[in-house]
Amino acid sequence: MMDTKLTRRTFLGVAGGAAMALAACGGNSGGGEAPAADGGEATGTVGGGTLTVGSAYGPSSFDPQNCSSAFCLSANMNVMEGLYDIDFHDYSVSDGLCTGDPVWVDDNTCEITLRDGATFSTGDPVTVEDVIHSYERAKAEGMMYVSFLTMIESMEKKDDKTITVKVTIPQFSLIKERLGIIKVTPATLSDDEAAAKPIGTGPWMYDEVSDTYVVLHPNPNYNGAHPAQDNELRIESLTDPTARVTAAQEGTNLITESVPPESIDQVAAAGMRVDQVQGFGTRFIMFNVKKAPWDTKEARQAVMYALNTDNMIANAFSGLAGKPSCYLPPTFTNYHEASTVYTYDVDKAKELGTGITGNIELRTTDNAQVVAMGTQAQQDIQDAFGVTVNLTSDQSPATYAAIDQADDSWDILIAPGDPSCFGGDTDLLLNWWFGDNIWMKTRCAWNTSDEWKQVNSLMSDALTKSGDEQQQCWNQVFDILAEQVVLYPVLQVITPTASWSETASPAGTSVQGFSGIGTTGVSLTDVVTVTA
Repeated sequence: MMDTKLTRRTFLGVAGGAAMALAACGGNSGGGEAPAADGGEATGTVGGGTLTVGSAYGPSSFDPQNCSSAFCLSANMNVMEGLYDIDFHDYSVSDGLCTGDPVWVDDNTCEITLRDGATFSTGDPVTVEDVIHSYERAKAEGMMYVSFLTMIESMEKKDDKTITVKVTIPQFSLIKERLGIIKVTPATLSDDEAAAKPIGTGPWMYDEVSDTYVVLHPNPNYNGAHPAQDNELRIESLTDPTARVTAAQEGTNLITESVPPESIDQVAAAGMRVDQVQGFGTRFIMFNVKKAPWDTKEARQAVMYALNTDNMIANAFSGLAGKPSCYLPPTFTNYHEASTVYTYDVDKAKELGTGITGNIELRTTDNAQVVAMGTQAQQDIQDAFGVTVNLTSDQSPATYAAIDQADDSWDILIAPGDPSCFGGDTDLLLNWWFGDNIWMKTRCAWNTSDEWKQVNSLMSDALTKSGDEQQQCWNQVFDILAEQVVLYPVLQVITPTASWSETASPAGTSVQGFSGIGTTGVSLTDVVTVTA
């Protein structure tokens, strides 16, 4: 189980100000005075303003039980609560709509009590039936989070304040992390309403929703520990990097996510602080293990040793990525240096890659950084093995449609992936790719191997344990994945987020209590504007 005393937050470089983010303001009421940086007289009015965010992504469905949009997931964090809430700075969990930890009645049954007075933004009280309905929607066939919730067998009503949860794994140690994925909405909310403009119990509620922005207002019925302190929250979709950087510099947006690496010095010079946080965000390689030579670990390892990852980091990411030494980054609590760590070693690549011949079909998605990685990989593989590598880059749907045909017309895939936007417990991150799902059944097709069966057995064992025993299971998994390298990180990215935190924007406004996270989106809990 995760040690919540340890943090996964790492500021690998903070430009344009002091190295540490300001501490969260902890629920101050709006209209207070912000202390000066040196502890002297007040420098501005806290709260009562408009909190503005520039997102690098566009909205799609907001449905909190079936959401995969980076824009919508981030916006929903302000509107919806689960029984437990996940802090995306360190993936620790705290009480959301519940009060206290689950109380275990027996090894497979626990009880959870709802927070007194919890109310939707409509004014309707939260009922046990609302929670159960939200759970049942999240577990319905075809929904996004089904694979995360398989160990939760059922939810039942004990009384008007208490939910009985049955699990398939005795004393399931990660139950709070998984319940935190399920966001609670009214049982009366239709699927269309959930997708378009969901209703929640969080500190904010949706007012305007469009294809390019959302406007949120404080939830007047919120009774939790983190009330909204500003009058308005506006999140803009600015997928064009130039437009996003311009809005940041001008102060149109007080917080800007996914600052392009080449623009970090520019926004820092304007006075913004840039948090650079190592996250799980993976640029991975996957091999078609159904065909030779990729059905041998030696050939797969040979490619890993042939890749000049230093050049990839320098050229495609401007230094904002790390070289993996484990499936998890070193900043994560359950990190363990794997028994196999890949470095750029052409001699070793040639020694292992004697079976690599002919033409190789390398596919990538059309993400600009990934295309640059693919171009580097194409050259590296050709140079190491004297083969021809055909590079095809396409949009994600087309790329995966080609691979899902299972016609063996591809050899290697390089693509981005980051399930940590849903949560950060180690089992979730492993199951995203290595569970009994499309990745292992069709795309990589590793699920018939003894090693895959061993990995899944160890993952199952880990869920029945905690502490050191759980860590030992995961360590074995990390070692197998690194040695077999059927689907494995090539790079783990660093996420830069800019904010007017330590100096005021051109409009005279800054934010207090903000710090960046290592996945997509921004966390705005207890973040508040300060107006000079």
